[in-house]
Amino acid sequence: MTITRLLARPMLASIFVAGGINALRNSEAHAVKARKVTDKVVPMAQQAAPKAPIPTDATTLVRINAGAQIVAAAALATGRAPRISATVLAASLVPTTLAGHAFWDETDPKAKAAQRLQFIKNTSILGGLLLAGGVAA
Repeated sequence: MTITRLLARPMLASIFVAGGINALRNSEAHAVKARKVTDKVVPMAQQAAPKAPIPTDATTLVRINAGAQIVAAAALATGRAPRISATVLAASLVPTTLAGHAFWDETDPKAKAAQRLQFIKNTSILGGLLLAGGVAA
C-alpha cells in the first residue's frame, strides 16, 4: 500500500464514522428527514424482493445505515476490503444526501445555500469513494 492510500483512506472514512455516530445518537431526528426517501424506496425494495425482511420504520433504517457506515468506514480506514467498503459507503451516501440535503426544497436563501454546499460536499466525497473503490480509474 502506498503512503498516499495509507493516509487517504482513514481521512476519507472519518466523515462516515462521525456521521454514523451522530445518526445513532440522533436517530429519531434523522428519521424525520429520512422518511422522504424511505417512504419511496421501501415499497420498491419490497416489490423487488417480496420475501426479504425489509424494515419499514425510518428510525430502524437510519440505525442500519449508520451501522453500515461505521463498519464500512472502519474497514476502509484500515485497508480491509477497501473496494467493498468504499462501495458500501457510496451506496449509503446517496440516500443520506438526498434525505439530508434536499436544497431544492428549501425556501430560505441561506438555508438553501447551506444545504446546496453540503450536497456538493457529499457529491465530492462520492467521487472519492468511487476512486477508492476502483470504480473510477
